[in-house]
Amino acid sequence: MTDPNAIDVVVAGAGPTGSTLAADLLRRGLRVRVVNKAPHAFEGSRAKGIQPRTQEVLEDFGVLHEAQAEGGPYPLAGLHLGPVTAPWKMQQRNRPTPDVPYPNVLLLPQHRTDAILHRLLDRLGLGIEYGVALDGFEQDADGVTSTLSTGERVRSRYLVGADGGSSAVRQAAGLGFLGETDDSDKTLLIDCTVDGLSRDRWHMWPRTSVGACPLPHSDQFQVMIRLKPGDTPDLDHDALTARFKALTGLGLRDITWTSTFRPNVRLVEHYRAGRVFLAGDAAHVHTPAGAQGLNTGVQDAYNLGWKLGQALAGAPDGLLDTYETERLPIAARVLGKSSQLYESLSNRRVAGLKRGDEERQLGLTYRGGPLAPADASATRTLHVGDRAPDAPCAARGTRRLFDIYRGPHFTLLAFGSEAADALPSLTWPAQGAELRRYAVRSGRGIDGDHLTDDTGQLAGIYGVDGDALVLVRPDGYVGAIITADWASAFTAAVRAFTP
Repeated sequence: MTDPNAIDVVVAGAGPTGSTLAADLLRRGLRVRVVNKAPHAFEGSRAKGIQPRTQEVLEDFGVLHEAQAEGGPYPLAGLHLGPVTAPWKMQQRNRPTPDVPYPNVLLLPQHRTDAILHRLLDRLGLGIEYGVALDGFEQDADGVTSTLSTGERVRSRYLVGADGGSSAVRQAAGLGFLGETDDSDKTLLIDCTVDGLSRDRWHMWPRTSVGACPLPHSDQFQVMIRLKPGDTPDLDHDALTARFKALTGLGLRDITWTSTFRPNVRLVEHYRAGRVFLAGDAAHVHTPAGAQGLNTGVQDAYNLGWKLGQALAGAPDGLLDTYETERLPIAARVLGKSSQLYESLSNRRVAGLKRGDEERQLGLTYRGGPLAPADASATRTLHVGDRAPDAPCAARGTRRLFDIYRGPHFTLLAFGSEAADALPSLTWPAQGAELRRYAVRSGRGIDGDHLTDDTGQLAGIYGVDGDALVLVRPDGYVGAIITADWASAFTAAVRAFTP
């Protein structure tokens, strides 16, 4: 029997992944504790690129405006080639469209991303327990008993390790971390001020493997110095200043954070061990190229959060297995891409500086997975498992689909009169996440639970010509497309993720 005193989830790690997961669980009304081994929040700029898909996640949590206020656009690169500085566009600057409102990567130092998410947790009533490590755990059929460094033993229904590349949760679970670490390849990271360097360029010295990226709303740069094989890193501030001067002729000062990075490329063999899960760097570590690691971790959390909520409400346990089957292939693909970019940089090829659509993570899909069968119905533009795009629509208090999707609920859109007529009678359980239903109609005006497609763009973006039901999961992916046999097909489609 389940222990009535157990909390729902213990999260180890309060970085972007753990904080995102905790916020998602809290808005579902679950009981959560977050422990963090470090004595305080992370203080460096480390992972600084927030991709478009992750910006959509932040919007769902209501904090994108904070990220936009504290971040900024990526500048053009400036390649220092002897006495010449050549401008270079690393990535295309895209214009917002009705289906992709945030098309460009956002430059935001990691400590600010953490702070934004920690303020959200505070508003949701949760305090992070700093200086508290997870020393071990035991699990049984009903839950997990975690032993903390304080000596406390905490009983929970589930445990999630979001505690970084050296994850104590992963090690205690005995899960292999497959891949390699190149100890001969090291890069120094430094947050500092650089004298005499313009702030409108991401400065790069290809011949000496040095870079300096201006951090928004500050006078700081993130400086990157790639060491030669066999070179010993020295993080003494005077030594760093002398090294940078020798490589670039410029002075740096006011150092606030330093780190030595080694290109780890590793992937855990399983994301789940019973009632224990891994997310973020605890499950996969990347090279820094392409700004993929933090973003992949946040989306791990976004995938896992609603599934834990549904399982705790009584959904089939098999739903939790889909976390691994959906996310592990994504991580493997992202690892391959970031490694490819890093190899180009290692060989000093300009191609390693280029960024494109794949890095934006908008095209990632769960097609062919357990919740998105390859033979499922599709529209002209969407398959089950695809990202549900934004689109203009008129309803009370909103002009966008993303406003309709915001929150921990499922959303069901009915296109056409037959689908709309079937909408009220479709069965949905009272337990777990709510289902919000909207009939989509053309024309003008606002009426009850209708969405008015007054421009025709909603139907066009979703590729619907006739009658159809489109179910959108809480993480913004298409969960079902139904074009006939409304009641029976809907019941069959949602059986895997409802109580």
